[in-house]
Amino acid sequence: MTQIIKILNARKASRAISLEPLSEQVIEKLMNAAQLSASCFNNQPWRFLLLTDKEALDKGRKALSGGNLWAAKAPLLIVGFSKPDLDCRLKDGRNYYLFDLGMAVQNILLQATELNLIARPMAGFKPDVIRHEFGIPQEYDISVMIAVGFEGNIAELDEKLQETSTAPRSRNNLEKNFFRNRFDV
Repeated sequence: MTQIIKILNARKASRAISLEPLSEQVIEKLMNAAQLSASCFNNQPWRFLLLTDKEALDKGRKALSGGNLWAAKAPLLIVGFSKPDLDCRLKDGRNYYLFDLGMAVQNILLQATELNLIARPMAGFKPDVIRHEFGIPQEYDISVMIAVGFEGNIAELDEKLQETSTAPRSRNNLEKNFFRNRFDV
């Protein structure tokens, strides 16, 4: 098994996150991993807002949807955002800024896994709350929030979250997602 497959298999999907703060060295490793991501023409269109102090975390927690209130314990919330003119905009209408942001997020997840951390990206938050609380201009697309921390006590989660956090990962058969030499519906 290759090293990258080992890291991908080791990624934890738990929603149980400890209140234990992360060191500046750990946070810097996460930022460096994102910064090393590939991007179109090396434009590096990703922007990340890292919430670590109590006031900023409290503002960020206001944006969490009901289904993601488990993330309120995380000692680090990362908001990922970008805008189209920060990256490649091709004549045929393809924009790369969100693709490149996604690759940088994946690097954060991989680095967090190597550091034995939980890092869960979430769509379940209100971007307008983040925009208002932190003064992010309208032209930025706020795409993701990532809860990061050490693994916590799963018994502190409600029963449903305990089940989803410990359920085995399921993936589609390769044939459903990958096509060779032609597309078959």
